[in-house]
Amino acid sequence: MGLIKLDDPVSRIKSVGDRWTTKLKNLGIETIRDLLYHFPVRYEDFSEMYKIGDLIPRQEATIQGIVEEIDSRRSWKRNLLITEATISDDSGSIRAVWFNQPYIKTILRPGTLANFSGRVSGSGEIPRTDGVNAGGYLSNPTYEPIRNEEVATKHTARIVPVYPETKGLTSKGLRNMVTIALENLVKIPEPIPLPILNGENLPGINQAIQNIHFPPKLDDATDAKRRFAFENLFLLQVYNLKQKIHLARSASIDLPTDLPYVKSLVDRLPFPLTFSQKKSLWEILKDTGKKTPMNRLLQGDVGSGKTVVAAIAALNAVKAGHQVAFMAPTSILAAQHYNTFLRLFGDFTGGVALVTSGESEVFYGHDLTSKVSKQQVIGEIKRNKIKIAIGTHALIQKEVNFPDVALVIVDEQHRFGVKQRDELLKNKSAGLVPHFLSMSATPIPRTLSLTLFGDLDLSVISEMPKNRKKIITKVVTPEERKNTYAFIRDEIKSGRQTFVICPRIDKPDETPDILWQVKAVKEEYRKLSQDIFPDLKTAMLHGKMKMNEKEKTMKDFLDRKIDILVSTSVIEVGIDVPNASIIMIEGADRFGLAQLYQFRGRVGRGEHQSYCFLLTDSESKKANQRLKTIEKAKSGFELAEYDLKMRGPGEFLGQSQTGMPDLAMKALQNPDLIKRTRELAFETLKEDVHLKKYPALRVRLSLFEKNIHWE
Repeated sequence: MGLIKLDDPVSRIKSVGDRWTTKLKNLGIETIRDLLYHFPVRYEDFSEMYKIGDLIPRQEATIQGIVEEIDSRRSWKRNLLITEATISDDSGSIRAVWFNQPYIKTILRPGTLANFSGRVSGSGEIPRTDGVNAGGYLSNPTYEPIRNEEVATKHTARIVPVYPETKGLTSKGLRNMVTIALENLVKIPEPIPLPILNGENLPGINQAIQNIHFPPKLDDATDAKRRFAFENLFLLQVYNLKQKIHLARSASIDLPTDLPYVKSLVDRLPFPLTFSQKKSLWEILKDTGKKTPMNRLLQGDVGSGKTVVAAIAALNAVKAGHQVAFMAPTSILAAQHYNTFLRLFGDFTGGVALVTSGESEVFYGHDLTSKVSKQQVIGEIKRNKIKIAIGTHALIQKEVNFPDVALVIVDEQHRFGVKQRDELLKNKSAGLVPHFLSMSATPIPRTLSLTLFGDLDLSVISEMPKNRKKIITKVVTPEERKNTYAFIRDEIKSGRQTFVICPRIDKPDETPDILWQVKAVKEEYRKLSQDIFPDLKTAMLHGKMKMNEKEKTMKDFLDRKIDILVSTSVIEVGIDVPNASIIMIEGADRFGLAQLYQFRGRVGRGEHQSYCFLLTDSESKKANQRLKTIEKAKSGFELAEYDLKMRGPGEFLGQSQTGMPDLAMKALQNPDLIKRTRELAFETLKEDVHLKKYPALRVRLSLFEKNIHWE
């Protein structure tokens, strides 16, 4: 096979064929690097060998013995195929029992010497079919035939790693692949500067990658985890600081604040701005008035009024004679921002356009909108006839050229970097970097925001508009479910609409009994549309649907063609539906508090009294007390701080959302480590901003930049 490198495809491993490649891809594993950075979730300590005669019930143990006999039979009681072997050593014999694994008979033939690691179950827990009680036995043990006693074992007689798995690919299979990869891997260059590595007493990369998979002792695994957590936080801090340094050295267009004009815009609004809206607006205007580019994150709960703050900043930029690009993640959200702008600032005559894949529209004032082709809009942007372009990421496609963009506003995508800004400057000879404002409704604790988005300055809208009715929130018990359905029917008959949120799309095929209780969108949609509300219009929405299907469903809901929308968390960052007055969250105990708070913000957007029902079948007092905190919480940020302490940062930024491993995510709860990695990143860049002395760190950082995202 020859030596393999981290960036080689995982198919370089001899035993990995097409069948395994597909299964590995389900785990996000395509390269050797992906495989070796697929870290264990836990370890089983089978390192101590025992004699069979010394075993006691409920013990986790490893024995070595000879298979005396093995056979399979079907249990009439549970309809399971039971494979049963008798294993012996010089101290005695014991049964081993496996369920629905008949192939074991062909591997563990009589006379085979093997290690067996597992739990010793007590006498009589599974009686034989002939009624004879055969005493204690090994329950579903891991087995490993011993063909050469000089070769280290992978699955038994050691500390054994247990990995995140997928259907058809177990930890045993992953251990085999990882072993081959480690045996044939070229030496990995050390990305952490040696003075830092030694000063922080961290194991080197090659030792750590070996020990995180196959540690001689559990302490070695702990040291390896500490190293990788440090490495990822250090890379994040270096990345953030490099972005800050780059922007500080870049030039931007200074946009003077026209105070009388801004004041007139605020005075004409149909509602007063809150104090934190005014404070955030002033921070943005001060930043855009500088000759270095603004890089700011505007955070606020759903419905707190971020869009109006961004719109006023955009109008000030246009007043100074420049263009603004305003991007949203979906066509529907872009259209919502466009319509909000027209509603609040309908006298604007500078040209505002909506640009999405499905439609294009231009507004030049006087309450007149024009449906035009996308090519016409692109031409108007290029000729500087349109001052504010609102759309999806279609705005940074090759054919779209802004001659004079000074401000970029992006909703719910904070990692819109310098490269993407450069895409907006293709025809600009001066090469000035536009100011950047990111908006987010995800309530992330301040300490976490300053770490994750350390290159962004932070503005927070911490209060809701004063004219908002308080959403009535109630934790609903199983006994109250019937009354809740009746209440929903009454609201819909009065002209309102309802969201129903479920944790899953489908019920899993194979899962422990407890997970069958988890509500799934498809099953809940069937039940509500056929059994509970057959006379109402019900639809479903989930992440496996195509983008155009999702957007059509949301548009139909917005247009009141749907009464009840059953959805997963894809509506968490979604559109305003002022007519929706109820959100019912099934399995509420399975969501983070900050996420539940965001769901609740989907209602209460109009004039009607709104309600949030939190349904749970959990009997846990802790889970129910946790849900009760939402009934009285003042803000999503308050709940986010609580969830950070109780459940960790993955509640609002899971691995799939960040590109960061779980180890680094957990490390975000360690303020001392955060502070230390930031100090060391600062010292490293102060000494060598281009990292010329540290080529391995430069390469690793480049890979980190590709993977990192906060969407």
